[in-house]
Amino acid sequence: MNIPKSKYPRVVIIGGGFAGVNLAKSLANNNVQVVLLDKHNYHTFQPLLYQVSTAGLEPDSIAYPLRKIIKNHKNTVFRLAEVNYINSEKQEVETSIGNIAYDYLVIATGTKTNFFGNKKVEKYSMPMKKVPQALNIRSLILQNFEKAIITKDEAKRKALLNFVIVGGGPTGVELAGAIAELKNHILPHDYPDMDINKMQIHLLEGNDRVLPPMSSHASKKAEEFLLKLGVNVHCSTYVKDYDGNQITTNTDLELQSETLIWAAGVTGAPVKGLKAEVLMDRTNRYKVNQFNQIEGYDNLFALGDIALMKTELYPNGHPQVAQPAIQQGKLLGKNLIRKVNNQSMKPFIYNDKGSMATIGRNKAVVDLKHFKFAGFFAWFVWMFIHLMALVGFRNRVVVFFNWSYNYINFDKAARLIIRPFKRED
Repeated sequence: MNIPKSKYPRVVIIGGGFAGVNLAKSLANNNVQVVLLDKHNYHTFQPLLYQVSTAGLEPDSIAYPLRKIIKNHKNTVFRLAEVNYINSEKQEVETSIGNIAYDYLVIATGTKTNFFGNKKVEKYSMPMKKVPQALNIRSLILQNFEKAIITKDEAKRKALLNFVIVGGGPTGVELAGAIAELKNHILPHDYPDMDINKMQIHLLEGNDRVLPPMSSHASKKAEEFLLKLGVNVHCSTYVKDYDGNQITTNTDLELQSETLIWAAGVTGAPVKGLKAEVLMDRTNRYKVNQFNQIEGYDNLFALGDIALMKTELYPNGHPQVAQPAIQQGKLLGKNLIRKVNNQSMKPFIYNDKGSMATIGRNKAVVDLKHFKFAGFFAWFVWMFIHLMALVGFRNRVVVFFNWSYNYINFDKAARLIIRPFKRED
């Protein structure tokens, strides 16, 4: 790996997401050597992936080079690598570019899409956890319209113009709203010879309401906004089978669609090598204590979505969203410095700053601890919070310009099939 020699203890971080990046920042310019490993050379701002998939933003607006993040950090290096195995006895990590020893290891690998064992859904549906996957969805949406406008087969056209999103959490709700805005404001102008009313958007949610992690007020308002935009909302409905065209559910609802976007859940993305008992079977998350130490290990830690820290307030672990990952990363950096200096570590206490989701133009819902609101002001708050949370001044400027342009002109400029999507057989 050609890692520079150092007299300081080495902290290896696996994953450049919210947790890993904030940990690296917290450790910057201290008496430790930090090695950040990731299979991509960029950090992805995942809350805005859905805007890439619906032509609202280009991918470089929500991605930021990891090397640029750490460029002013002394004793910090980045290596582009895929981690394959952790040898805790040797204190060594095996990667696609070689092995690396560590004094402290932090796993911040996040999650991957959970298909709940349904292999056919996994094969034919479209996940949206990564930038390439978001670009695939963008290409597929536009390709479907290009095919629909030339086909003479009405059944084929119907399947091409039916867009089904599975999962009514924040990702599914935001994606459904964004596709609906494409239908209402943009695609009629791009395809004037197409009957846009034949385009249908369906949102399927297994619970009895959308946005189940949020308040009932937020769920009710979100559903109202979706229905107003023309989205067909189906609660208490889950997918049993999908063959690339026919969707079978647990109800009488059957749909023909060539585009099923899967936003129905995630599971942890652990690394092989640690004892099996440190993983929760159902969620694939590492069991950690209040200091984010993995159970049974002194110098191994897990952060963010991959960490399961049970507390009185969160008996099933903290929510798998950005804020716990950011806060855990910041605190663990300080705790590792304390540990290196033989000082006691401080326990993690999650500061819940609330949750929010946007459904479309002037439509959003916000849940704060003592205050819940929806509509234009919630939408403005959502935009401001996400804009400020983006990594890099350039990205903030570009996203702000795009949002302003889109708002004034009812337009999304990134309607480009740069890389045509082709489903693997």
